[in-house]
Amino acid sequence: MRELAAQPGACAINTATLGFQAPLTDVIDAVARAGFGGIAPWRREVEGQDVGAIARRIREAGLKVPGYCRSTYIPATDRAGFLANIEANRRAIADAATLGAASFVMVVGGLPAGSKDIAAARAQVAEGTALLLAHGKAHGVRIALEPLHPVYAADRSCLSLVSEALAICDAIEGKADDPWLGVCLDVYHIWWDPGRGAAIARAGAERRIFGFHVCDWLVPTEDVLNDRGMMGDGVIDVPQIRREAEAAGYTGFIEVEIFSARNWWKRPIGETLAVCRERLVSAT
Repeated sequence: MRELAAQPGACAINTATLGFQAPLTDVIDAVARAGFGGIAPWRREVEGQDVGAIARRIREAGLKVPGYCRSTYIPATDRAGFLANIEANRRAIADAATLGAASFVMVVGGLPAGSKDIAAARAQVAEGTALLLAHGKAHGVRIALEPLHPVYAADRSCLSLVSEALAICDAIEGKADDPWLGVCLDVYHIWWDPGRGAAIARAGAERRIFGFHVCDWLVPTEDVLNDRGMMGDGVIDVPQIRREAEAAGYTGFIEVEIFSARNWWKRPIGETLAVCRERLVSAT
């Protein structure tokens, strides 16, 4: 397993970790000053802005973009809504290309309003992913499916398992020496899965691990969305999961992504970045 103390440039900050407290330009500079090698911005900070200028600012700061977060949810109540969601994601993929993002991170969505048909939602996800893969290839951006904890199956992601995501990859792209469709592994969402180790090994063997996000699961958790913990403060064995990913061949960024409305989002950005640096070494 890589020694992160000696490779701070192998670590990245997902801007959600900092609570969207400051303009993205200021965040870019702060992340670079803190010694990180990558930054993963969110669409809420980019869309409607001069994307080219943001990309230049990131490059000038010496940072790379491991992923662009996140997709518009795919499932919809009708065909027109589905196609509108696909078009929104196509525009986001174009922005990801401008930013130089290695991948476009897809949180696929859950049940459309009024629906109880999760199988139909999953079918829309598979169809939509196939449509977006072609667009990603055309723009030089890989598509990273991010399975979410099953507590989100109804509203945020009907895709819960790494193995499910890999099944979609195989069905759409088949075996590929240089795949464009893969997975983003977030420890918050996969730590509990008894099939995790085998799924990560398979993802690595197929060269489909496009991202690796770290944080922690607090006990008790007051809000399953916005009460994530800093690495080392909860029950996830983060080093073990990273060990599994790197044993499977993952050499990309270790990206901190923490949604923490009651704690870290209330702290100064510099303080949060400093603690991230320390915990990436001591608890990751």
